[in-house]
Amino acid sequence: MQTNKPVVLVTGASSGIGEAIANKLVTEGYKVYGTSRRGASSGQYPFPMLALDVTDDASVAAAIEQLLQKEGRIDVLVNNAGFGIAPVAAEESSIEQAKVLFDTNFLGVVRMTHAVVPQMRRQGSGRIINMSSILGVVPMPYAALYVASKHAVEGLTKTAALEGAAHGVRVNAVAPGPVETGMLDRFAGSPDNKAGLLAVVPAQRAASADEIAQTIVFVASNQSPYLTGQSIAVDGGFTTQ
Repeated sequence: MQTNKPVVLVTGASSGIGEAIANKLVTEGYKVYGTSRRGASSGQYPFPMLALDVTDDASVAAAIEQLLQKEGRIDVLVNNAGFGIAPVAAEESSIEQAKVLFDTNFLGVVRMTHAVVPQMRRQGSGRIINMSSILGVVPMPYAALYVASKHAVEGLTKTAALEGAAHGVRVNAVAPGPVETGMLDRFAGSPDNKAGLLAVVPAQRAASADEIAQTIVFVASNQSPYLTGQSIAVDGGFTTQ
């Protein structure tokens, strides 16, 4: 059933930051669809969950078609799905490992963008929010592949924002610093602490998933043209532009 509420799709919404984002958008009055590679049972989440693998062209196309059949539009896409590999030096990562990570963290964003932009152009409006990282702006030792993938997301975001502006399609990145998630716990528990991997973590309080979600709501609801193309940093409880 189609709704008058803004329609949002959040990838990687089965847990962690993605689930927090989807839940927050629901409470703010958006019609939210989440995605995971396996979908979800009815009633498991307070929002419908679509089966979608961002590394699979056919899966992406099928999920977007299903959403448009249900709602007739898509107003906001949150590209949240992704993962990290650390601690590992740049020369220690195999080419296969690099391909797998980029296929999700970068090409997954590209696939999703390809899938929704034609509809947003027809509507004359839309917002794409890409989950980046502070590591998409600055480097950190022993996380080379993850850092490179987020640098690529930053570049894509800024360029897509320029291309979409004439069609009413706004594109942004949200760039968290340390976040209170299982990934941060695994970094902290690493035996390879001599590498300096954790040097940026003790310097500031980690942001919570809820703080990331609140920033996504801020970006999704802000229609200022000056916000388009910006990377919004989320750093231990405050948001900067």
